[in-house]
Amino acid sequence: MLELNFIRANQERVLQGLKIRNFTDEDLGVVNEIIRLDDTRKDTQTELDSVLAERNRLSKEIGGLIKQGKKEEADTMRQQVSSLKDRSAELEEKLKATIKALEEHLYTIPNIPHESVPAGSAEEDNEVFKPWPKELPKLEAGALPHWELAPKYNIFDLELGTKITGSGFPVYRGKGARLQRALIALFLDEAVKAGYEEIIPPLLVNEETARATGQLPDKEAQMYYVERDNLYLIPTAEVPLTNIYRDVILDEKDFPIKLTGYTPCFRREAGSYGAHVRGLNRVHQFDKVEIVQFQHPDKSYDTLYDMLKHVEGLLNKLELPFRILRLCGGDLGFTSALTFDFEVYSAAQQRWLEVSSVSNFETYQSNRMKLRFRDGKSTRLAHTLNGSALALARIVAALLENNQTPDGIVIPKALQSYTGFELLN
Repeated sequence: MLELNFIRANQERVLQGLKIRNFTDEDLGVVNEIIRLDDTRKDTQTELDSVLAERNRLSKEIGGLIKQGKKEEADTMRQQVSSLKDRSAELEEKLKATIKALEEHLYTIPNIPHESVPAGSAEEDNEVFKPWPKELPKLEAGALPHWELAPKYNIFDLELGTKITGSGFPVYRGKGARLQRALIALFLDEAVKAGYEEIIPPLLVNEETARATGQLPDKEAQMYYVERDNLYLIPTAEVPLTNIYRDVILDEKDFPIKLTGYTPCFRREAGSYGAHVRGLNRVHQFDKVEIVQFQHPDKSYDTLYDMLKHVEGLLNKLELPFRILRLCGGDLGFTSALTFDFEVYSAAQQRWLEVSSVSNFETYQSNRMKLRFRDGKSTRLAHTLNGSALALARIVAALLENNQTPDGIVIPKALQSYTGFELLN
């Protein structure tokens, strides 16, 4: 979340940033309310400190008065101490309630967009940051979408997944399962080559972990919740990987810290119908390799562009046409200051499919996590970044559709040593 001192010192910038995110004038009132609550907190704390100091002073004097035989004065002072005790209890309750209200209001404010984030209210307003420079692939007449290719080549089975679990849980079979495993291995190997430490994290996290990276309270409705244990299934490996450094103070020499991890991801997607959500286009469980970095604030945007190059390299190895979008204010994630989306082109569906988001959260997550680093004699909040490298479901869809031939589906050369076959047939 945003730091209180930052909000107070940069009120106009905060308001302008929230307007880029399409906050209404009524919504913007939360900033003034936060400042009012913070003023109340400070005033209450000051009065409480004064009352406690006076109470302690009088308590010490009572003993001296008793020794001097001044019982009546001691009794009067005891009444004053009792009154101050009641007042301090009232102030402590007020302070506790004010801090809670202040925190709840802070949780409602998203990150302030980077100055390069374009205005806009929906994904249609996103800016094409890097277009595909070549002609888009065209398939011969009769080419099939991936949900029709799947049963033909026994790649994945959506109906079986529905039988076992429910809609949105595909079952990969035979060479389809091997293709899935090959993609995961390629993505992890490339991340390790780029200096990322491989992590196998838990798939369930507690409430504090989900809150630290911003999934709660913003994305509560999208997460699968295990009520009996008060745990959440992860929507992305970002959540457990980033929390490895919760409540940690780093040294400046530790930067950059680079982590990668493969996990299944679980998301309650909003129900909708049509070709754009058919097959693997929208599922509740999918595999993804995530890359996460912790960086010095002065270097985080250079790191962001390095992470973009890493994802570009993966898509080039898969020989998939792609473009990069810079997300507008209305489509920007709650915790992000700047996000780039990668989309691959599906030749059979003749549409772009999102396969990766790469984001800089600046200090928004680290403030929640209390992740700091030593900067001389003081400490500062670190910057956190992450990216999908890559999400598999739509990658598989594009690979199947773009590489279909009358003889089967051609496997990109970079994948063949992982799959053990050149043609999926």
